[in-house]
Amino acid sequence: MTTPPKKTAAEKKGEYRRGTQKKAAKGPSARGAAARAANEKRGVPSVAKPKPPRERSVRDAASRDTAPRDTASRDAASRDTAPREKPKAPKPEGRAPGAFRPVRDRSEAGSSKRRPKPQRSAEAPPSKAGGTVKADREGPMRVQRALARAGVVSRRGADQAVADGRVQVNGAIATVGQVVDPFRDVIMLDGTPVITRVTSHTWIVLHKPAAVMTTRKDPEKRTTVFDLVDDVPGLVYVGRLDFMTEGVLLLTTDGRAAHALTHPSNEVERTYVATVRGDAVTAAKVARRGVELDDGLVVPREVVAHPLGGRRWALEITIAEGKTHEVRRLCEALELEVERLVRTRFGPVRLGDLPSGGARALNSTEREVLEALMVGGK
Repeated sequence: MTTPPKKTAAEKKGEYRRGTQKKAAKGPSARGAAARAANEKRGVPSVAKPKPPRERSVRDAASRDTAPRDTASRDAASRDTAPREKPKAPKPEGRAPGAFRPVRDRSEAGSSKRRPKPQRSAEAPPSKAGGTVKADREGPMRVQRALARAGVVSRRGADQAVADGRVQVNGAIATVGQVVDPFRDVIMLDGTPVITRVTSHTWIVLHKPAAVMTTRKDPEKRTTVFDLVDDVPGLVYVGRLDFMTEGVLLLTTDGRAAHALTHPSNEVERTYVATVRGDAVTAAKVARRGVELDDGLVVPREVVAHPLGGRRWALEITIAEGKTHEVRRLCEALELEVERLVRTRFGPVRLGDLPSGGARALNSTEREVLEALMVGGK
């Protein structure tokens, strides 16, 4: 078999540009071509016939020769020069073969497919800061709870009143644990009807002055906290203050809330400022480690001593236990003489600049925080 003469580089280049010679394929096809060439050299006929070269049209050649090659720079230029809000251009009737297809900016393309964000409605104005709060309509409950919720007695007092036979439901003596419907049944305590169909609650923030009793009735006819506010049926105090203690005192018609906010499990913080005489700096250090009182260990959440001059100090104490006379007994155990005691905070409610004897309604933020605190004491 005669070996064909080798072609020059110029002849190969001409054949390649005319499409009569194909590029060497990669992968399995390249291996097959090499095998066929070896067979032909040894005189072994090939099984598979090579495919005839594809005849390229003048249009294809023009398209390849005229199409831009630097696509990376073209894409970059398109992204840099494309406006953010490009108006839609009419689709051309025809495009020359191999003509440049404009690249659409990706940020534009993505935004057209995204769903538009829903228009945010104007925020409703915050609830009016007032003393009246809408109450939730509750279903049947135990008679003791209905009495405490109405605010006429405490939960423990309601248990005792029912046990003593002082409570009537629809004209019959109530029994301990009896289930009633506050919106249907008629409940009486000591012969007086109790308003249990509560549709709203009143909340009052009072700056209790010194020498005022935290009680509804005083046998000695002294001034009570209820003499300082517009009395409302079922109004009760939340966390009593001693006779000579001043500061924040909450009053409400929601007996359930009053019970929950003073329940030990909720650990609602109260902050007091005691004007004292003595070594307040040492006392504060001791108090932070805890002080053993007659009814158990007291560990304040925070104790800070502020100098007032001389041996007088303003001792700021934050507690959460709520024991009887707790701060006064704590100061006595620390060998401090208390001249004045003011509660400046109860939970989220602060005294601020409310004058002594003055009252105000809860604001919406204070109500929201109090409602969250009440969860643990239900």
